[in-house]
Amino acid sequence: MRILIAYDGSDCSEAAIDDLRAAGLPSTGEAVVVSVAEVWLPPKNGEDTAIDPYLESLLVEMRQKSEDALREAEQMAERGRERVSVALPGWDVSSEATYGSPAWEILNKAEALDTDLIVIGSHGYGLVNRFLLGSISQKVMTEARCSVRIARGKVEVEPAPIRISVGFDMSQGAERCIESIASRTWPEGTEVRLVAVVDPVFPTPIGRFVPAARQAAEQINENERKLIEEVAARAIEKLRAAGVSSELVILTGNPKSRIVDDAEYWGADAIFVGANAYGSRFERFIMGSTSAAVAARAGCTVEVVRAK
Repeated sequence: MRILIAYDGSDCSEAAIDDLRAAGLPSTGEAVVVSVAEVWLPPKNGEDTAIDPYLESLLVEMRQKSEDALREAEQMAERGRERVSVALPGWDVSSEATYGSPAWEILNKAEALDTDLIVIGSHGYGLVNRFLLGSISQKVMTEARCSVRIARGKVEVEPAPIRISVGFDMSQGAERCIESIASRTWPEGTEVRLVAVVDPVFPTPIGRFVPAARQAAEQINENERKLIEEVAARAIEKLRAAGVSSELVILTGNPKSRIVDDAEYWGADAIFVGANAYGSRFERFIMGSTSAAVAARAGCTVEVVRAK
């Protein structure tokens, strides 16, 4: 497994490294810590190029500041590498620093390295800030061609089993979530909760007084629940074969809020949701409002699972 960890020295990027211990990662793999200096590095002036002395002095000064920022990014990336090496002792961990737009540099580096997972911190901890998520996290989550883990710190009062909530809508994205969880190495006692959110069918106000209409609506709702239970049973069996206990809960309402609310009520450490729109850039842009909303609103780590 190969992962890329975006590191900027902030509290949220530190939390992202701490969160690696709860990500079910294998005992060995490759990790690269990337720090980006958000600067422009002017080209060096050639000997044969005529330039105004004043402009040249400005460029020299600007380049010096940018080079200083790049050196700081290199030191930051190395500091992050040391932290990751402690969190993942059996992994081959390296560090890289670059400059430019953080989101695009992270995306370009992830594609060049053919990473399986991007790990990035979220700067939103408060209720209002969580709705904003952060432009860098949002951009990476939307445009990445691999899975993205948006990590948020969690205050642990005492050690407890890892709890994972899965947005389960019977889609290919949900199936990828199950496959991703089943393929990892989780500590004993890890629990998975499949959360299916349905929108029940109700007859019209007049139809409520018509027995046939009322019975038809009830039958549709019952059939949907049975289908969810049948599909979930196969997912639960797959997780059980991987040594992870799991359960299904079926809720009603809007999945954008119900998945987040249930995760908070259950005390989930992470929410796995599928990125169902995969393929063209336009599809990735409209990745799926539920996935984006859950990633923005959740108070815990969210992993958006996408097939490479």
